Amino acid sequence: MFTKLLIANRGEIACRVIRTARRLGIATVAVYSDADRHALHVQLADEAVHVGPAPARESYLVIANIIEAARRSGAQAIHPGYGFLSENADFARACAEAGVVFVGPPPAAIEAMGSKSAAKAIMERAGVPLVPGYHGDDQKPARLKASADEMGYPVLLKATAGGGGKGMRQVWSAADFDDALAAAQREASASFGDERMLVEKYLTRPRHVEVQVFCDSHGEGVYLAERDCSLQRRHQKVIEEAPAPGMSAELRAAMGETAVQAARAIDYVGAGTVEFLLDEDGSFYFMEMNTRLQVEHPVTEMITGQDLVEWQLRVAAGEPLPLKQDAITLHGHAFEARIYAEDPDNDFLPATGTLAHLRPPEESSHVRVDTGVREGDEISVYYDPMIAKLVVWDEDRGRALQRLARALVDYRIGGTVTNLDFLYNLVTTKPFRNAELDTGFIERHRELIFREQDIDLARDLPAAALALLLQRQQTARGSRQPGDPWSPWDSASAWRLNEPHRHRLRLHCHQQDFEAVVEARGKDHYVVSARVSAATTDDERAEQRQGATDGVDVVASEALQARLSGETLTLDRDGHRQRATLARTQDGHTLYFAEGACHFREWQPDTGEGGHDASAGGLLAPMNGTIVALVADVGAPVTAGSPLLIMEAMKMEHTLRAPADGSVEQFFFQAGDLVSGGAELLQFTPAGEENRESAHA
Repeated sequence: MFTKLLIANRGEIACRVIRTARRLGIATVAVYSDADRHALHVQLADEAVHVGPAPARESYLVIANIIEAARRSGAQAIHPGYGFLSENADFARACAEAGVVFVGPPPAAIEAMGSKSAAKAIMERAGVPLVPGYHGDDQKPARLKASADEMGYPVLLKATAGGGGKGMRQVWSAADFDDALAAAQREASASFGDERMLVEKYLTRPRHVEVQVFCDSHGEGVYLAERDCSLQRRHQKVIEEAPAPGMSAELRAAMGETAVQAARAIDYVGAGTVEFLLDEDGSFYFMEMNTRLQVEHPVTEMITGQDLVEWQLRVAAGEPLPLKQDAITLHGHAFEARIYAEDPDNDFLPATGTLAHLRPPEESSHVRVDTGVREGDEISVYYDPMIAKLVVWDEDRGRALQRLARALVDYRIGGTVTNLDFLYNLVTTKPFRNAELDTGFIERHRELIFREQDIDLARDLPAAALALLLQRQQTARGSRQPGDPWSPWDSASAWRLNEPHRHRLRLHCHQQDFEAVVEARGKDHYVVSARVSAATTDDERAEQRQGATDGVDVVASEALQARLSGETLTLDRDGHRQRATLARTQDGHTLYFAEGACHFREWQPDTGEGGHDASAGGLLAPMNGTIVALVADVGAPVTAGSPLLIMEAMKMEHTLRAPADGSVEQFFFQAGDLVSGGAELLQFTPAGEENRESAHA
């Protein structure tokens, strides 16, 4: 076994590999870009080497820089993680030429599976069942379209060098084919430098089931059960589980043996994942083989009790597989939920931001959190916006699912939009509980998953008002000057001679403005009244404050006890005690209850100094990114919803569309330009308007 290992990756991936290496007594070397100088994986490693600027193509993807980092540090082996260079045959060869062990399969195996079309040809010769499709070398658009027409719609376009959902499009009719092909080729070229496509028949209700295989250099190969990865958005997985629900022992053995057969067909060594489409009738088809460890490997670890990174290291060191096939046993059920900084309500648009508040659930034998970030870290535009992988295990699927739902409630993140509510809604739907799984699950059950969160103003408003007030008092006590502790002038309790101790607060909560009155009645005892604020000027608000508080616009009024200790707010309502966690974020505060979160901020009066008019201005970049293409002609009329510009950010393409009928008067950037979030991208003139006006994306 080697004594020093370099991890050619970042974030959660690097942290995961470091954890196993440290347990085995192997020293670790991290690599980092400018953006990751203070990242968690850099802190955890024994050494760290700088490899370039923030963009991955100038740092983590530069083979020469990684090899030089291994040489400088004296690392004997390189673990590529999953992603980046993990499936790059040239990198594997460069490691061998430098005398460094590549923790992965031989270059020839990577190349064999690196092209989806070539892989399918190999699998066909090996007798592995394939989905009907075209995998040929003729890449003329007319030939690809003719293949789709022959097999019938819907079809799936896939980049031959693809992965992670990049360069992939569903096509439902011949009329949509040309546009879908152009978009898929453009995305494939940007992601892989290769725009070649294959066309497959699209199965309407398949499950995505993958098998974990392992082979050593002594000719042995095994499979470690399977994972169901059917729940996907943008062709990327969001929930995975193992074992796959409803699998008979016979079907598991058939898929597992087929997966090992596929690996042996290319003389595979190391960890690999063979992905299948499982149809409703029980038939399964080879889809692709990933020549690396998968993001979702922890669910397999949880049900087998094996550390798959340790297996990788031992196999790379020339050792035989730790277990034979008949010694691999399964126990219990596991789920993995991928927690992202993204907006599910806006087509899962990736988000940036600072993790101002980060409290994962407590880890145990049932709960595991794989992450590469800490509180205060920034979600960068340069990399995938994953925050963590939440993994749970229990004796059976029902119990594991219950643990997953609870862990999602306990996971608290402030400072950026996340998919936590989306994940909770998804895993608590009846169809998911019943394991009615297929790759179209999310779209099919949108109404159940994207349901509105129940709003409890009677709970939230008093809690928000008291949290804000008690935090103010807590801050004041911490900053007051030494003096007479009994002086009323040194008190933050709103003391007034012969008057109630009353505070007036203005809150913005649940998309509305409220005015709250908090009256202190002894230690820890308060009466809170809150009313909707319809006033728009200071004079109107003054009149409103003088009015009665028992009108029809009062939405909360109750007496309760409250204490704030650190971040924990304790509320006692007539003997019913509840706790919430208070977090400060960049734009306000969040109270985390067991039933959900309440976001609020102190409402400031309108001074008339508004910023950019929401109904005017330029069409803005939703985040930092790169302009991919300008798809509208300057001066040419366009209709509302027509694509104007395509930009790439956080490994995804985003199309900005016309907000109304009109025309583009001027583009401010060209293809290839880097743009900052909020930058004005173009000047748009609505139809029929002489004066230039703009609209937001």
